[in-house]
Amino acid sequence: MADGKKTDDYELRDIGGPGKGYEPPMSTPRSGGSAPIIAATNNPVFPVLSYCGSSILMTVTNKYVLSGFGFNLNFFLLAVQSIVCVVAIQMCKSSGIITYRDFNTDEARKWFPVSLLLIGTIYTSTKALQFLSIPVYTIFKNLTIILIAYGEVLWFGGSVTGMALFSFGLMVLSSVIAAWADIQHALQNYGHSETEASAKVSTLNAGYMWMMFNCLCSAAYVLGMRKRIKLTNFKDFDTMFYNNVLSIPILLVSSLLLENWSSANIEINFPPLQKNRIILAMIFSGLSSVFISYTSAWCVRVTSSTTYSMVGSLNKLPIALSGLIFFDAPITIPSVSAIAVGFVSGIVYSLAKVKQSSGPKAGILPTTSVPMSASSQSARDSFKS
Repeated sequence: MADGKKTDDYELRDIGGPGKGYEPPMSTPRSGGSAPIIAATNNPVFPVLSYCGSSILMTVTNKYVLSGFGFNLNFFLLAVQSIVCVVAIQMCKSSGIITYRDFNTDEARKWFPVSLLLIGTIYTSTKALQFLSIPVYTIFKNLTIILIAYGEVLWFGGSVTGMALFSFGLMVLSSVIAAWADIQHALQNYGHSETEASAKVSTLNAGYMWMMFNCLCSAAYVLGMRKRIKLTNFKDFDTMFYNNVLSIPILLVSSLLLENWSSANIEINFPPLQKNRIILAMIFSGLSSVFISYTSAWCVRVTSSTTYSMVGSLNKLPIALSGLIFFDAPITIPSVSAIAVGFVSGIVYSLAKVKQSSGPKAGILPTTSVPMSASSQSARDSFKS
């Protein structure tokens, strides 16, 4: 279960580079033979492709497990992903590839509320992905950006520019088109049977409900993490370690108490002919969370935060297309239009953030910011530092 990915789409974060607690696994070349390797790792093409590939891998493997065989042990899936992630980063730490602080009870107590929000985010994400296609899921995920933006306005004295507001309108429009396309496809394909059509629409409605909960949990997680991270001064791999370590016992207990562990249900979730594939997919999805955090840090180190943000927006297109290629997501004019509008909205939002951070604060909506006290202004400045 990744924590780094959750904020990829929502904010410009410099998660690599000097002074950020991340040291790339590079050493001073001792011979001329290592020079091509060093040059390759500093080529921006490789980290960008690696980041996009790891994002697609995680989404596709999760969808494969959750929807292919009637899988319903969601808490168990998340627990396996967290265990795999902790084991993987611990092995990387032992090998000297990465570094993060050791477990501390006081820090764990401060970070525990954020981990709970992350569990809610990931669980609702798996439920939404179980009922919705990957393109629709990716499009609706954009709505979280709107919640986070206005959450920052309310709690951190943030602001929303006119260009950002325009991108929000495109995000809402793409979500409406995607939902309409999904419902129209269900009615056209199952219209001969009122019962089947009603069941299909009910499934979609359940997916939209879980997607709404996911957007709320995701926004709460990002905003809560932004506030808590100042108390702990966590770096990226510190955050990943604590998120997963604190999540494991909660997920295991939730799985044992809330999920059906009868032999009949286990056979449904792990059919004999597909059991090995499902287990491998669960392990791969856990490893992909590590890949995402590593490649995102690599991407920022080799390129820049701006390029990384743009890659995060452009990355939504191949993720959505992966649902059309690997799964039976409907390919219709409305569905493709929804993907296109959602893709454009992400680019517009990234450009708006770049313009807002690099230029004078002209064009900011006058109703998006309220007067702040000196203490509030000081807190806001501390987040910028």
